[in-house]
Amino acid sequence: MDRAGVLDGADVLVVGERVAAVGRFLEAPPEAVEVDARGGILMPGMVDTHRHMWQALLRGLGADWTLGQYFTFFYLDHGAVFRPEDIHAGNTLAALEALDAGVTTTLDWSHGLRTPEHADAAADALGAVPGRFVLGYGNLAGAPWEWARSSGFRSFVERRAGEFEGVQLAFDVTGEPGFPERAAFEVARELGLRVTTHAGVRGATNDDGMRLMWEHGFMTPSVTYVHAATLSAEAYRWIASSGGHVSVSAESELNAGQGYPPTWLLRRYGIPVSLSVDSGAWFSGDLFAAMRATVSADRGRAHLEAHREGETLARNALGVREVVHWATVGGGRALGLDVGVVAAGAPADLVLVKNDRSPAMFPVLNPYGHLVFQAQRGDVHTVVVKGRVVKYEHRMLNVDIEAARAAVLASVEHVRAAVGEDAWREAGGWGSAGSRGGAGGSGGAGGSGSAGERRVESPYTYRGDV
Repeated sequence: MDRAGVLDGADVLVVGERVAAVGRFLEAPPEAVEVDARGGILMPGMVDTHRHMWQALLRGLGADWTLGQYFTFFYLDHGAVFRPEDIHAGNTLAALEALDAGVTTTLDWSHGLRTPEHADAAADALGAVPGRFVLGYGNLAGAPWEWARSSGFRSFVERRAGEFEGVQLAFDVTGEPGFPERAAFEVARELGLRVTTHAGVRGATNDDGMRLMWEHGFMTPSVTYVHAATLSAEAYRWIASSGGHVSVSAESELNAGQGYPPTWLLRRYGIPVSLSVDSGAWFSGDLFAAMRATVSADRGRAHLEAHREGETLARNALGVREVVHWATVGGGRALGLDVGVVAAGAPADLVLVKNDRSPAMFPVLNPYGHLVFQAQRGDVHTVVVKGRVVKYEHRMLNVDIEAARAAVLASVEHVRAAVGEDAWREAGGWGSAGSRGGAGGSGGAGGSGSAGERRVESPYTYRGDV
């Protein structure tokens, strides 16, 4: 799959860190290592533009959470218990998971960086995994107009920015009339850094923040708006006219409540789209699931709208090819990187999706449709990043999974002890009978409880016509 579309039976030659040639019947140099891709799909490495990598440490803990419960756990109650070594363990796990699933470039929306030591730990973890990473530097415990101007942040950028595909400022604009976030934007402008911000999130960020950014000249092509699900037509026009990008996390938006995935609106206004997985504490952690959730949300809404009007759609407006492009080249453009394509001269970031043991992986008649609806992370056969093979025949190469597992389990043990057993069990949804349901009640993570338990409603359940 190259810039022009699908090439049936073509070869790709990689020399060094770049693609040297794409075409049929290429001559392989005598020293070349050949990978048989017949029966599979060779695609660009996928690009995730918004992943809170440190939170992979708590994989699945918040499977039943709403956005309010997520905020309560990480922002209000327990985010401060994460030590630098816990950030390192979470980032390592998330980075390995991304590569294993064919995501070769990831923006780490790292808002757990409460101290310079936390930031160095995040950087160390990403540097030890052979993928491409952009570090979105954030601090959910501090004010961006303060930490962005701190000597610790500037020192980090000076010391470590060269280790990544880029460093961005990751913070949100609350819409306070005084626009205190202006200072953080000014730092980004001074240092030549891009900005990533959660925008259009119900109950958190809205048009007020967008208006302040627009009026002060901080809506530019170097800004990525994450979610952007509850904005006005005027705000979408601002994003479009400024050249900004939107990162859609459809699994998150559908399950947590930021707002409905806005791809139908973004297409209407001509706003470039990329995809992301958000947080491993909640969701799948791979872009196959993200693509599937995105196309299903967009098409499902279109069909429902038509049915309300007594009509039936003759064809789907959103095609699978466009969704695959959002997961690849769309992400590269949002990050300002020439990744997400297969073409001569392009970076050699490649993913072979092939699984001869799976009856779901043949025949491949529509490669785009197959990637969106049939393939999954277990079908990723080979991953190449910067010309280096990092996964082959479904196995990660030169990776110490057991060391990563030991670090993660030690950090989970620490976080669980620091949170406290009652709060931990409540957060996971399997608290004792009669406890306030942190994840939909005491019925357990799977929704079933033992005899005598009573279900209690989440404190964040909305009533009435909301």
